[in-house]
Amino acid sequence: MNFDFLQPVSDKLLEELNSFNEIRFGNKIQIHTENNFPKLDNVVIAIIGVHEDRDAINNSGTGDNFDQIRKELYQLFAGNWQLEIVDLGDISKGNTLSDTHFAVNEVTKYLVKNNTIPIIIGGTQSLTYVMYRAYDALEQTVNLVSVDSKFDLENIDNDLCSRNYLSKIVMNEPNNLFNFSNIGYQTFYNSQDEIDLLEKLYFDSYRLGEINKDLTIVEPILRDADLVSIDIGALRQTEAPANNNTSPNGFYGEEMCAIFRYAGLSDKVSAIGIFEYNEQYDIRNQSAKLIAQLIWYFIEGVNFRIKEYPFESKKKYLKYMVPIDNDTINFYKSNKSNRWWMEIKDNKFKKETLIPCTYNDYLEANNQNIPERWWKTLRKLT
Repeated sequence: MNFDFLQPVSDKLLEELNSFNEIRFGNKIQIHTENNFPKLDNVVIAIIGVHEDRDAINNSGTGDNFDQIRKELYQLFAGNWQLEIVDLGDISKGNTLSDTHFAVNEVTKYLVKNNTIPIIIGGTQSLTYVMYRAYDALEQTVNLVSVDSKFDLENIDNDLCSRNYLSKIVMNEPNNLFNFSNIGYQTFYNSQDEIDLLEKLYFDSYRLGEINKDLTIVEPILRDADLVSIDIGALRQTEAPANNNTSPNGFYGEEMCAIFRYAGLSDKVSAIGIFEYNEQYDIRNQSAKLIAQLIWYFIEGVNFRIKEYPFESKKKYLKYMVPIDNDTINFYKSNKSNRWWMEIKDNKFKKETLIPCTYNDYLEANNQNIPERWWKTLRKLT
């Protein structure tokens, strides 16, 4: 594939890299330079910046410069990872917005098709829609997870922007979206109509306070995701100020690091985007430092993937049969990781499939309460 639209990492940053110890992250990966484009054979993770703010709302200048993020990332110590990682540089603003979208779509499509996980750093969160459209070529349904204080379900009739990209995903053809999950929404930023719409579509939404009480509930959500989109505005302003839409409330840095590690551990996640970074608002490079650490934790998670269901048979798991009402829900527990799944009968395709769940879902079923995730998935399949 022709990657002429990818610009190399800046010479200034590469000069600084020369002063870093050889065991630092930046010296353990391939980097796109003026004279060298990385070989993509057997690459597991590719980092790409996208300079685009023309469809950002109230955050002009987002994605203008990623050098500080790279500097902070490059000087972290690499983990004991057995992964091929590349930094492909940046996609610059195209002559038109469509030009940028074309480039993002093409690179995402190519990488995902070739089993390389793109980490897209933006730039406006509307790029989530562009990444989602890349899955059209894969002819598969998509589970999207967004970590955001807002649902971004504004008027679909307006041009694509960071506040209506989800409306476009839900309504535009071809509709490959099977499930959408929001992690960390704040009620006062979302209308009751939007909350009711997600419920009507049998999508999942988890309030910030709910996640704060028990962060582990996000693990099965991310285990079932194909594409993950993070608005750094989901972090509280004191944690990541580099966004003109930040709020006093939001996730703490260590909570977001755990979310990224869960995303990395998911055998299914094949693309992830970190959006709305705006260098002009970054105080003492705090947001750049945190984003670098988030990427580090995602890579750490990918390194420890163990290829469980659907990569291996459910016959290898412990099976628990729970009679409930006039039915039986089958639960499966992995001996490798102690993670749980529950079985859904897909009447449309006459098959059975497993969806990730928690131990608490198993306990709820034993108390004769049908797990909400099981019920919602069944409704989408019938």
